[in-house]
Amino acid sequence: MSKFKKKKKGLPAISTASLPDIVFMLLFFFMVSTTMRETDLLLQPIKFPSATEVKKLEHKSLVSTIYVGKSKDARISGDKIQVNDKIIDVKDIPSFIFSERALRKEEEVKYMTTSIKADKEANVGTILDIKEQLRDINALKVSFSTKGTNIRSNY
Repeated sequence: MSKFKKKKKGLPAISTASLPDIVFMLLFFFMVSTTMRETDLLLQPIKFPSATEVKKLEHKSLVSTIYVGKSKDARISGDKIQVNDKIIDVKDIPSFIFSERALRKEEEVKYMTTSIKADKEANVGTILDIKEQLRDINALKVSFSTKGTNIRSNY
C-alpha cells in the first residue's frame, strides 16, 4: 500500500480575467462602426416616387440633403422644406448650401451633391423653386431620391 493517495484532477476553472477586455473591445467596435441618424424628420414620412433606372451616389459624405413634403402639423398646409433639423423657406437654401460648403475642404466642394428627397405628392413648383435657387449659386450636381427597382452603379 502506498502512503500517498493520488488526487484526481478535474478540469481547471475557466479564467474570466480577460472577459472585461473582450466586452470593452466589442463596445468600442460598435461605437466606432455605428452611425447615428443625423436629422430628425419634421415632415410626414416621405413616400418616394418610383423609378426604373437609378444610380447610387458614390460620395455619400459629400451629400447635402433637402427634404420636401407635408408638415406633421395638420394645421399647416402646403409643402415644407427641411434641411438638417429645421424647416426653412426657399430663399434660405443658398445660405444652407454655403454653410455646407464651408464645412468641407476646398478640393471637395466640386464633388458635393445636393440630394432632394421629395414626397411624390409634393408640388412641382416647390421643387422647381429649389432647383432655381441651386442654379443661382452654381450648385449644379443635384440628385433626386426615389424608390427604385433596378439599381445600377458604375464601378
